[in-house]
Amino acid sequence: MEVRVLFFGMLKDFAGRDSEQLTLPENATLEDLLGHYGEGNPRLKQALSSIAISVNQEYAPQSTKLAHGDEVALLPPVSGGSARAPLHETSPMSHAAITREEINAGQIIEEIKRPSDGAVAVFEGIVRNQSRGRRTLYLDYESYEEMALKQMEALAQRALGDFRIRDAKLIHRLGRLEIGETSVLIVVASEHRDAAFDASRWLIDTLKRTVPIWKKEYFEDGAVWAAGEPFPAEIRGAEGSH
Repeated sequence: MEVRVLFFGMLKDFAGRDSEQLTLPENATLEDLLGHYGEGNPRLKQALSSIAISVNQEYAPQSTKLAHGDEVALLPPVSGGSARAPLHETSPMSHAAITREEINAGQIIEEIKRPSDGAVAVFEGIVRNQSRGRRTLYLDYESYEEMALKQMEALAQRALGDFRIRDAKLIHRLGRLEIGETSVLIVVASEHRDAAFDASRWLIDTLKRTVPIWKKEYFEDGAVWAAGEPFPAEIRGAEGSH
């Protein structure tokens, strides 16, 4: 059988490609697939110890049996074209979006507010001009877009259920970002400020640890993929990463 394998972030560099068709025996599992990529490529083999894996855009354990035509993504810890892509929306009621356009925070804040709201909490992540004592020139964000959008929407829905908030918007930008530009925006509306603050903090912290988006930092003397936080225990456990 054949499956499509996707590589992201530093794994793309180690593998020397961003995707490929891989032929596996019938009834092969994700563990078999990882074993294939752990042979003959020491850098890739070492990186496999901290990855998460998805099958058809859902996190999956190593024991998962694969089927012909499956799409398997190898995902390193997250860091959270010529034509510009429009904002992705899953539906008119979507709470999440991915864009390559400049994020207009003021417009989104005005759109979310309602007369019943007593608070709107805003988190705006911006590109800073230095990292690890080196001057940053710009950043480049990439993502497993379909899965990232689903994960962001799921986070918003969970926040709406777990916190006393009325609405939430999560927007992340991809592509090249210059110093001072907004990379991620989270806006939470609620009757009371405590719920808005709590939900906003939980959303950005969880997004940075679980949503498949990576950034590459460009310096005067080279570029490096940002080291992401380890995946949460429930995801690492689900994946059964080495």
